[in-house]
Amino acid sequence: MEPSVLECLGVEIIGVMSPVSICMFLVVLLVYALSSPSSSAATITTAANLVYAENPADSPAEKFEGALLNAVVFVGLIALVTFLLVLLYYYNCTAFLRHYTRFSAFFVLASMGGSILLSLLQRFSIPLDAVSSLLLLFNFTVVGVLSVFAGGIPIILRQAYMVCLGIIVAAWFTKLPEWTTWTLLVALALYDLVAVLAPGGPLKLLVDLASTRNEELPALVYEARPTVATRTPAALGFVVAGVSDSEASRIELQVVSRDNVSNNDDDDDDIDANHGGSDEGERSPLVGGMRFGDVVINEEMSPLVEMSGMGDGEDAERVMREIGGERGIKLGLGDFVFYSVLVGRAAMYDLMTVYACYLAIISGLGCTLILLSVCRQALPALPISIALGVLFYFLTRLLMEPFIVGTATNLMMF
Repeated sequence: MEPSVLECLGVEIIGVMSPVSICMFLVVLLVYALSSPSSSAATITTAANLVYAENPADSPAEKFEGALLNAVVFVGLIALVTFLLVLLYYYNCTAFLRHYTRFSAFFVLASMGGSILLSLLQRFSIPLDAVSSLLLLFNFTVVGVLSVFAGGIPIILRQAYMVCLGIIVAAWFTKLPEWTTWTLLVALALYDLVAVLAPGGPLKLLVDLASTRNEELPALVYEARPTVATRTPAALGFVVAGVSDSEASRIELQVVSRDNVSNNDDDDDDIDANHGGSDEGERSPLVGGMRFGDVVINEEMSPLVEMSGMGDGEDAERVMREIGGERGIKLGLGDFVFYSVLVGRAAMYDLMTVYACYLAIISGLGCTLILLSVCRQALPALPISIALGVLFYFLTRLLMEPFIVGTATNLMMF
């Protein structure tokens, strides 16, 4: 029995959830490895806590008010930078944006990654001299930038470095104060919702500009593209795309019409025969001009394919002949970062809370992908997962953990 559409789609969903899970797991390990009694109270000063520096002696009301101010300022800065990127992209400053993205990746790997490397060397007392450390960091950074942006790089290496970028940024965000972290996560989820769905949202403006120009945005995104793919026509595609690591990311679903099934005249058949099935017939743009990427899924007819407008049996046979293709499902690096920040903050409490937050985030991501196949429009990736993660964190910490500990200490459950 041939696999169904949903089974093939499940493979692609796992291709996205697996790197997200790996990123969260490694962030949790970093939090446990770098946390010590001497550094447990150490925090960093970033744009996320410019207004208010949290003090343990402050009252809960003061902490909440200060954290709210920090979140408003940080989200405002993100919105300002995003509108600036929209302006630059509108005036065709694409080369500058690409160089800026490369510099951002280099800065994250070199400075922030170097700081984490130094902390690990000191924490585990690894005997490595300064010259060797600098040489190792330089090679790691250069190879990383080339892997993310250069062509002809194995996809597995590019995926690995995208996960590394998410781990490094998330590890830094876990150093923020607790109240600021939770308020910031909720504020970013709300901003993501407005930026993607509002008519004048900055992310929506970027998407519309890219749609009209029929080109990709220069951004840091994880591409869950299969390493082996066939070159056959297909008709259904999914796009999971995101903007840069400093912006809230979004996910969207589009339908691909690769073989132009509406053109059934004999002249087109003759042209296709003369060209011997060239790639031009397979690389037609997405509906609406979107070119972020696509995952082509092929299988017999199913309700999902019928909703895509593939009514006849001939189209149904072509729908499921290729998984992956030249492009694949893409997830913005911001999703990796903020998912991992939530789990990393939970790791500072206990492992039970980590498990609950992880399951909530994965469930939210799955719900988002299911909604994509129903709504057929751009949807933000953060709100559902962040909302479930924050909810399960406080439910586990306030209700489940006291219940489990109480029953275990009284030998009612062991």
